[in-house]
Amino acid sequence: MKEIQKYTISISSLEDKTYEFDFESGDAFFEAMDQELIQHGSFKTHLVLTKSSSMIQLNFHIWGTLGLVCDRSLEPFDEPMDIREQLFLKFSDRVEELTDEIELILWDTQQINIARYLFDFIVLSLPMKKLHPRFRQEETDDDEEQEGKVVYRSEPAGPDDETAEPPVDPRWEALRKLNNN
Repeated sequence: MKEIQKYTISISSLEDKTYEFDFESGDAFFEAMDQELIQHGSFKTHLVLTKSSSMIQLNFHIWGTLGLVCDRSLEPFDEPMDIREQLFLKFSDRVEELTDEIELILWDTQQINIARYLFDFIVLSLPMKKLHPRFRQEETDDDEEQEGKVVYRSEPAGPDDETAEPPVDPRWEALRKLNNN
């Protein structure tokens, strides 16, 4: 809990202008977030906070490395990250998340804690398929080789002619003869 408190910003004492904050985070941050997705990592955050009478604009720049586990080999590897996000906290009579970028906060809010925002931005930046860097070139090579190959074909092709008609069922052939008479 003490680790999370480092990310608390007192907004009640701030005047209506722009402020800059810098944070350094490590493994303790991910342990404090009580999750199992990321165990290791270190990153820095530069936050530009612009306060006005009706809202707070937060511009995040987060960069560093995360310790991930490869989905294919289960080997640990370091994944670099460089994230830029923007968030608006609008003062209101209720608390509500309107969109991913806009939240309503109460007029009498004294402080905000940005730890949850940092963690959410980091998790959303993770690749869907976590591959060790040595497998990534293989993966793109396999994708390029697959291009142009026919994986499934519903009807057999003619021996020489691509436009050859498939054989006709003899029952239909008999009906066609009746129709021609």
